[in-house]
Formats: sequence, C-alpha cells, structure tokens
Amino acid sequence: MARQDNISQSIDWPTVMIFIACVIIGWFNIYAAVYNPELPNSIFDIETSAGRQLLLMGIAVIIITIIMVLDFRFYEAFAFPIYGLSMFSLVVVIFLGANVKGSHSFFKFGTFTLQPAEFSKMATILALAKYIGSSGVNLTRFKDQINVLIIVALPAILIKLSHETGVALVFSSMLLLLYREGLPGVYPAIFLLLIALFVFALVLPKIYMIVGLAALAGLVILAMPRYERTRKNFILIGALYVGMAATVFTVDFVFNNLLEAHQRSRITILFNPESDRKGDGWNVIQSKIAIGSGGFWGKGFLEGTQTKFDFVPEQHTDFIFCTVGEEHGFIGSIVVIGLLIALIFRLMVLADRQKNRFSRIYGYGVVSIIFFHFLVNIGMTIGFIPVIGIPLPFFSYGGSSLWAFTMLLFIFLKLDAHKSQMLSRF
Repeated sequence: MARQDNISQSIDWPTVMIFIACVIIGWFNIYAAVYNPELPNSIFDIETSAGRQLLLMGIAVIIITIIMVLDFRFYEAFAFPIYGLSMFSLVVVIFLGANVKGSHSFFKFGTFTLQPAEFSKMATILALAKYIGSSGVNLTRFKDQINVLIIVALPAILIKLSHETGVALVFSSMLLLLYREGLPGVYPAIFLLLIALFVFALVLPKIYMIVGLAALAGLVILAMPRYERTRKNFILIGALYVGMAATVFTVDFVFNNLLEAHQRSRITILFNPESDRKGDGWNVIQSKIAIGSGGFWGKGFLEGTQTKFDFVPEQHTDFIFCTVGEEHGFIGSIVVIGLLIALIFRLMVLADRQKNRFSRIYGYGVVSIIFFHFLVNIGMTIGFIPVIGIPLPFFSYGGSSLWAFTMLLFIFLKLDAHKSQMLSRF
C-alpha cells in the first residue's frame, strides 16, 4: 500500500479555517433568526433550530472524520457506484418521499428528514470527474459531449420530477466545470444568450427585440474582416438570427404554459415586487427591508426587529442572509460575502495545483456548485434574482445542506492532501 501522508500536516488549513468560520457564524445567525425575546432559549437548546443545528454540526464532524480516514483512492474508484446509488435514491424519493410544501424530495424518519437531491451534486461531480478524467475523453467531440450531458441531466430531471426546481437548476453551474475542461465556449454562450433573450422578451415589446437582433446581426457582419464575409458565414448568421427571433416569440408560451404558477409569480415579482406585496412578493420586500434597515454597523446581535417579529419566512434557511444584514449591517454582510469569496478563490487555487485530472475536475466542480449557491442565494435575498429556494452554503439551517456541502468540500481536501501520491494524468 502506498505511503499515507500525515493528514494533519498535508490538509489545507486555510480552507478548513474558512469552513469553520462560516459554520460557526451561520450557527449564531440561525439562533438569531429563531430567537424569541418573550420565550428566550439557550443556543444549545435541542428544541430550537439552533440547538438542532449544533447537533447537525457534530454529525458533520463525524462525516469529516470518515472522509479523512478513507483511502483517497476510494473516491475515484467508486465514483460511478456512488453516482448510481444517488440516482436510485432520487427515483425512490419521488414515490416514497414525504410531501413537504408540495415537494416529494425528502425522506422522513420521525422528526428527521433527509434530502437526497443535496447529495446528488457531490455524486454527479464525482461521476463527471471520473468520466472526463478517463483517457481518450475529449469534450470537443460530440459523443463525449452527449455523455456528459446525460450524466448532468439525469439527476436534474429526477429532481425536477420531485418538484424541486431550485435544486435542479444548480446543475446548470456545471457548465463552468465543463468549459474549464475543454467544452467549446459556444455552449455556455448559447446558454447565457437564451437566458438574456428570455429576460428581455418578458420586459420589452417583441418588435424591439426583433429590430435589436437584426441590428446586432448587421453590426457583426460589418465588424467581420472582408475575407470572412463568405456565403457560409452569412448563412450561419442568418440562421442564428432566425433562431433567436423564434426564441423571442416562444417566450410567452414557455412562461404561460411550461412554468408553474409560483414560478411565473416569482419572475413577475423580480421586475415588480409591488405587484403582490402580501403574497409571493412578501419575502423579497421584507428581505430587502431587513437588510437595508441594518445600515452600516447593524442593529446588534439579537436586536433585529424584522427578525424578531418573523417578517421574513424561512429566515433561518434560505433567507439567512437577511439576519446577517439586519443585525450586523454592511460590515457583517461584507464579512460573510468575503468569507465565501475567499473560499471560492482558495478552492480554485487548490484545483489548479492538482497533478491528477480527476482531482482537478472534482475541485472545479466544487467551485462551480458553491459559487452558484452563493450567487443565487444572496442575489434572491436582495431582489436581483428570482426566489428559487436554495441554501447559503454552510450558513443556512438544515442537515442535508450542511452535510452535503461538508462532504463536497472535504472530499476535495482529502484528494488535495494526497496530491503528491496521485498519478499525474492529464
């Protein structure tokens, strides 16, 4: 058996320290989010969300220990079986899962719930790293592109079938990983273009969109060097124009017929929060009020009035950033944002220095998932992104979220700790 490095010496401690800081700050803010001054409870009270989160944090420590004890080669060797087991759990939960707010994505055991969709992110990244890291795989080839699409689309579809659209959308972040590993840039460009067309087609008259696209096509032709103004390129630009124009005219159909009522409402509220102040717009309006009322320094720990009187639903889970903004103000918000940005950049540095392709790909997968959650969660609390209900990594309350992100992160730290023992394979 290959020599095992002393894990305490080889693990990346700056990343571990950031993780610990995020979890502890999250724990205190969960306590603040559910604190009732009329019935004050200890932060250690197991009957409260904060007390239960402490228990979940203890289990996370056990998970970390298991990850560190397992041989580092385990994760690559069993990547596909782990993925298969995860897909099986996503199928089973559709039929046997408890109905939680209209979603069948939770296994319920008494008062304990487990959401397999959260763990499927880690399983999918392992499978992608295993497949792309295999010899002969080239993401410029159509066959390999189809294979990675299947690996990513399968869990997303199964999760959507359990009515967890927000979690399903997280898998789109893997475009960052795939682009980093050689996927042609045209694919993420088309993805971003479709999102832009969808948004603009909802707020602008269709005729403006058609004329604007025609002007854009004309500018592209004028900017082209003379030797590139070939018949083939003109046909390509024309086909793209027709495709984008067709997309503009299908937006209304997609919006009115394919999206669910609450999804349409959330998109509408993004552009006009006042359209349903007491309904679906309530969360966003109250969230912005809470964050804005914190000012520069904040109102102080346990002093948030919006928090005390439960103005923001789900504040200890998806809207935990509201508590940070209200009680700790601009300074506290910058600290939380800074910690997550520092974590993302640190993971990028670690991923770049991997000698093994599997480890590097997995590392960039971790970066993609955490970045997406960070961007969307904070974006929706300040009204820049529609509310889609995904947690803030390491801060939001919940066992499935905390454990899944812990596994996601520490598997990579385990691989990084043994990078000198892993064969270089690029």
